[in-house]
Parts: sequence; C-alpha cells; structure tokens
Amino acid sequence: MNKQIANGLRVGLTFGIVNIFLFLIKFPVIAGTIIKKIIPNFIVALFPINPDILDILIFIGLIGIWAGASGGRKLDEKSDNWLTSFVGGAAAGLVNALLIGALVFILGSLTDAHVKINAYLAAILPAVVKLFLLDQNTLNGSLTQFVFSFVAGALGGVLGFAFRGQWFASLKNKWNAAWASLTENPQIKKTFARPIARIALSALGIAFLLFIPQIAGKYWNYTIGTVGIYVLLGLGLNIVVGFAGLLDLGYVAFFAIGAYTVALLTAPNPHHLMWNFWTTLPIGVVLAAAAGILLGIPVLRMRGDYLAIVTLGFGEIIRILATSDLLTSFTGGPRGVTAIGQPTLFGKPFSSDTDFVYIIFIGIAIAIFITIQLRSSRIGRAWEAMREDETVAQAMGINTLSHKLMAFAIGAALAGLGGVLFASRNQFTGPEDHNLMVSINVLSVVIVGGMGSIPGVIAGAFALKGLPEILREVQDYRILIFGALLVAMMIWRPEGLWPTARRSMELHSADPEDPESGEAKTSEDKP
Repeated sequence: MNKQIANGLRVGLTFGIVNIFLFLIKFPVIAGTIIKKIIPNFIVALFPINPDILDILIFIGLIGIWAGASGGRKLDEKSDNWLTSFVGGAAAGLVNALLIGALVFILGSLTDAHVKINAYLAAILPAVVKLFLLDQNTLNGSLTQFVFSFVAGALGGVLGFAFRGQWFASLKNKWNAAWASLTENPQIKKTFARPIARIALSALGIAFLLFIPQIAGKYWNYTIGTVGIYVLLGLGLNIVVGFAGLLDLGYVAFFAIGAYTVALLTAPNPHHLMWNFWTTLPIGVVLAAAAGILLGIPVLRMRGDYLAIVTLGFGEIIRILATSDLLTSFTGGPRGVTAIGQPTLFGKPFSSDTDFVYIIFIGIAIAIFITIQLRSSRIGRAWEAMREDETVAQAMGINTLSHKLMAFAIGAALAGLGGVLFASRNQFTGPEDHNLMVSINVLSVVIVGGMGSIPGVIAGAFALKGLPEILREVQDYRILIFGALLVAMMIWRPEGLWPTARRSMELHSADPEDPESGEAKTSEDKP
C-alpha cells in the first residue's frame, strides 16, 4: 500500500506541474473549444451551466482521470486490487487537485486585487481567470476545481483497475480472436492473393483518390495538397534518415532550391524568363540533387551530431542568401517571388487547388515507387547495413561514401520536386517558406510515422500537418504539441505510428507477456 501511495503522489505531482503550465498558457480554454465541436449539442443541453465552463470541466476531468489511472496502475501482482488502485488514484488526484486549486486561487486573488496578470502572462486575461474560477468567486471557484480534480483522480484509479480486470481482458481476447479468424481465414487469404483481387483493390484505391478532390472544397483541397507535399518531403527524408541513418537538419535547403528554381525561371520578375513549367520541373529536381551531392562530398565523412550541425548550417546559409540584400535583384530578396508559372496540359491550365492535388498525388506515387524499388535493392540493403553499424558495413566492403551521396542525392531530388510543386501551387515563394521549422516538421513526420516506413510517413504527415489544419484553434500551440507528441512517442511507441516489422522487432526484442521467451512479436507493416 505504501508503494502505491508513493507512486500516486509522484504521478500527481507530475500531472499537477503539467497542469499549471497548461493553465498559464490558457490551453484548457483552447481544449474546451475543441471539445465543444466534438460533443453533440443535445448532450450539452442536459447540463444547466455555461457551455464554456462545461467544456473546461470536461478537459480537467479527463486529465484527472488520466492522472488517477496512472497513479493507481499495477505495481505488482499481489497488491493489485480495487483498494490499492483506488488509493493510488486518490493520492494522484489529491496532489493534482491541490496544485490546480492553489493556482486558480492565486490567479483569482490577484485579479480581485486588480493586478494586471496579462502584463506578465499575456494569455491570462480577466475573462480567462473568470472561466478558470468557473464563473464563481475566488474561494468557491478554487474549491470546486479542487474537489472536481480530486474526484476525477479517484475515479481514474477505479477505472484503471476495471480496465485491467477479467471482463475487459475477456472482451479484448474475444475481439482479437474475431479479428484473427477474419484475417487468417484461408478462403479470404486465398481470395486476396489472386492477382485480379489485387488489381481490383488498387483500382478502387485509385478511384477513391481521384474522387476525393471533386467532393472536397477549396479549403480541404488546399489542406490535402499541403499534407501531400509533406508526404513527398517525408518520403525523401525517409531515405536519408530512415534508410541510410543520416541525420539531416538542413533538408529545407533542397526544398528551397526546387521552389526558387521554378520561381526564377517561370515568373515575370525578377528575370522575365517565363519558361514553361514542365521544362523547369526537371531542372529544379536535378539542381536539388546536385546540391545534395555537392553538400555531401565534403561533409558525409562526418557522423552523428557533427553531420546534423553541418547540414543545419547549410540550410541556414540558403535561407540567409535568399534574404540577402546583395542578391535581391536575383532572388527577389525578403519580398520573395510572385506570379510563379503553373502547369498546363493539352492547353488546359492546372491552376486550382483541385488540379494540384492530382499532380501532388502523381508525385507521391512516383516517390513511393522509387522508395519501394530502392528498399528491396542492393543499395537499400547497403543503406540498412550502414544505418546499423557504419564501421562494420565498411569492413564488409560497402563504399559508404558513395552510398551516402546516393541517399543524399535521391532525398534532395524528392525535396526539390516538393519545392517545385509548392511554389507553383502557391504562386509565391519567399525566405519565410524555407526556415528551419520546415526541416524540423519533416523530420518529425518521419519519426512520428516510423523511420523507414512508407505508410508511416503518410500517417505522420496526416497527424502533424493534417490535424493542425483541421483543428485551427491549436495553431498557436503547434510547437508545444510537436514536443509533447515526440516525448510521448519516445516513451510509449518509439517505433512510430506505423512502423516496419524490423523496426518493431528491434525496439521490442521480447514479448512483454513472456520475457523469458526471447522472441519478438513480429508482423508485416501494421499500425
């Protein structure tokens, strides 16, 4: 029991500190806005309180239940029962509630004393403090917050034990058995193994992709296009990071080269060249690949952090050159380049977001085809050997420098293709489109999705670029969410959202239910 209480107090302190931080940046209000979109109106109508306060209470309750479930988690088989789980959850809820109640009381007292808190914390306005106090006075509001968080923590401890109970385990086993009987059915496997079935499924997938842009509006097509461009960039960086194991933090430089190539050759200003889009597209790809080779020749003898720092510097050099006053007559300077040319096919201009979705889909299909072919080739196996141990790979006779250059060149070429499509779709490109955050975002897509996994890159792009577009309210918290998501992924799912079978095997070397077996649960690429 003492061990469970200590665990609950530790968990409650952690959640309480995190909650204080979230309150000080006004995140519960933003989360409440998102919850309002999810909960149906008829459910909100059942509670005779301010809907904004209800949404904040739901958010705080969910966090409290999470804290309680973590505080009451199973520490050993002998002491795992309703009482210990409840006590652990209550301890976590108590500490979490004390910190939240104290913070709300302090904010309310300062507001009552007419202290301008927003002069120090810009997000904490008087209206926000009023919501935190649940539209009550300072004492009653802080007490309500305390009681609500404490009850949520105790409830979380009980629910945590319930989900570990036999009935939930039985339900999970039944679901797994039903799914296995469906997927392992010989007749079903035989049907899907036939070429005609694969062709039919592929045709249905292509038809679905062709149909989506027609029913989606302008905003959603723009969002799909943005996600698609990041899928393209992620596939390129996946070759460098996921296959070859080279950490590249200057990947945005190749993206910028592709974008500025199409901009300078097709736009009326600053050079008045006005070339055709289809002529400039391969030029942008080739120039980006050449830049990858030129960068790689002097620096790819470096490893690890040193390589990351050098590539980071290269990306910053490209960005600074784009903003330089000396090159304004050549690159457009800080103002960027406007009126970039767009593609035409058989006399039909491809100028709408819908048209560009199809072009981006074609680019993604080409990138996926190249990636699949490379992964199963001798080059792909050499990259894999280099990623695992470069010294051993070199001792086996692999020319590591040439294979690194090849990875950099192919990854840079795909980044250049993404830059060409990005600039042409937006009809504008400038230095602000090619800052360090682009490299960080693409690297996050690869890590969150699963390094070396093609479906993982697609899943990561949707998670990190699609969801923030859908939930515009969290736009200001994107960096915070990125950081929290990466930390959570490293703790609970280090292999990524959709890892390869080998990646899962490497990070889960033994079955957690049978640690002495020494065998891993492996499967094909699956979420």
